[in-house]
Amino acid sequence: MKSIEIERAEAITWIRIQMAQHGLALDDLQAAGCFAEPPPATLPGAVRYRNAHGQGWDGRGAMPDWLQRAVHAGQTVEHFRVVSTT
Repeated sequence: MKSIEIERAEAITWIRIQMAQHGLALDDLQAAGCFAEPPPATLPGAVRYRNAHGQGWDGRGAMPDWLQRAVHAGQTVEHFRVVSTT
């Protein structure tokens, strides 16, 4: 059984290799939101993001097609965040 320290070191090595192979720098990962704070926990199934057509997403699992298309077109995910009135 591997220790947590060994598994952590192996994960770091793997990440460094992937970054080198793909020409990525820390700035690239930060710009992609890799280190952003996770969204706050909400009730299961509560919609966090919604578009003008009423399509919603709770922020869990794969990003829905409608939101992927919007992001690829230059919009931010946060643009679709549902603002709580409570």
